Amino acid sequence: MKQTMLQEKYPIFVAEIGKDETACQGIADIVAYLKEKIANNPKVKFIGVFDHYAHTRDIGGEINPDILAAVDVIFCFGFALPNPQVLAVRPRSIGVVDLGDKFVVSFMEAPMKPANEAMEAWIKGLRRAA
Repeated sequence: MKQTMLQEKYPIFVAEIGKDETACQGIADIVAYLKEKIANNPKVKFIGVFDHYAHTRDIGGEINPDILAAVDVIFCFGFALPNPQVLAVRPRSIGVVDLGDKFVVSFMEAPMKPANEAMEAWIKGLRRAA
């Protein structure tokens, strides 16, 4: 897993996972895996899955031809509401893209260390989900 800056301002974590490295062979498999991880954590609430690929296609947006499918799994850790501004960085999402021979899985760094640790562990676990 690599930590980087997207567009020089968004701290993100990104993992490229070959389809030969995981039992997950499609986006639906990864979504099911992530939904299970979310359901098993009593401090996390699943919100939904957004088909980003379909949305972009439907509005006539531009899609890199290497991208075969792309979704966001949306959920919230929400351990506390210390101030109104914290809602600006919630809820969380993990993006999953199918590039044919591999998946690219990413999320933006959360302002809470436990959330980052959980999301990173979930994504690393995809390699062992075989």
